[in-house]
Amino acid sequence: MKELILKDKVAVITGGSRGLGLAIAQTYARAGAKVIIASRTLRTVTQAVDSLRASGYQADGLACDVADMNQVEALAQHAIQTFGRIDIWVNNAGLSAPYGPTVHIPSGDFLSVINTNIIGTYNGSVVAMKYFLAQKSGKLINLLGRGDTGAIAMQNAYTSSKVWVRNFTKALAKEYKNSGVDIFGFNPGLVKTEMLSNVHAMKGYEDQMNPLRFIAMLWGNEANVPAEKALWLASSATDGKSGLMVTVLTTQMMILRLLGLPFRKLLNQSTELLELNVTSVESAVTGD
Repeated sequence: MKELILKDKVAVITGGSRGLGLAIAQTYARAGAKVIIASRTLRTVTQAVDSLRASGYQADGLACDVADMNQVEALAQHAIQTFGRIDIWVNNAGLSAPYGPTVHIPSGDFLSVINTNIIGTYNGSVVAMKYFLAQKSGKLINLLGRGDTGAIAMQNAYTSSKVWVRNFTKALAKEYKNSGVDIFGFNPGLVKTEMLSNVHAMKGYEDQMNPLRFIAMLWGNEANVPAEKALWLASSATDGKSGLMVTVLTTQMMILRLLGLPFRKLLNQSTELLELNVTSVESAVTGD
């Protein structure tokens, strides 16, 4: 049985109804936490909460668009009213725009990424920090992602948003370094979820997604792997270590997996390529 290292802690996880967010909620709950999950769709929130409760965990949830500050404030109030406090806040909600050159991407798709990844992280951080600063404790975990340390072509919306999240989180940690609140950036690496396998690409750029099938096989992790690292970040092991930028898929891990590729079958590890579903999107450039 997992040690209850989060016993009686209350954790809020945005984007928590499926994928990595749900895996984090499950891992925190197994470690003794009471969890509040949020997602834009009430149906998926209800399903996730029911599954957590069926496993014997204390859980609740709320439909919430993280781009709306009023809804994020309501989420925090719901957590307080349900479990009495907030100890951990994970800004996990995230979107990715279609793969392709920036100008060709419909502006609505691009701006949705900005609203969720940037505005959503800002809203969640500000709301959580107000509670944390008042109680002089708390763990704020902001999700990073591919491209958070530099530009990546054809994924400008997502990668630029993660650069922003990284710098925002580092600045926040510096500003409140003596507050008792710990603030972290967390890059979970390639996670085998719907966000990775069900992708959109601009018309004419679909085939450029094919290498992802091999990359995910080699360096992708099931959601429980980064969820365990997120548990460590939320635990007392990181007390006083505010400002950490943690990455699951390190350079060393990438090299070791590449060198170990010939032995994967011998070790009973899968060598199946990722099943990738690519949806084509019409270009925003007239006549393209």
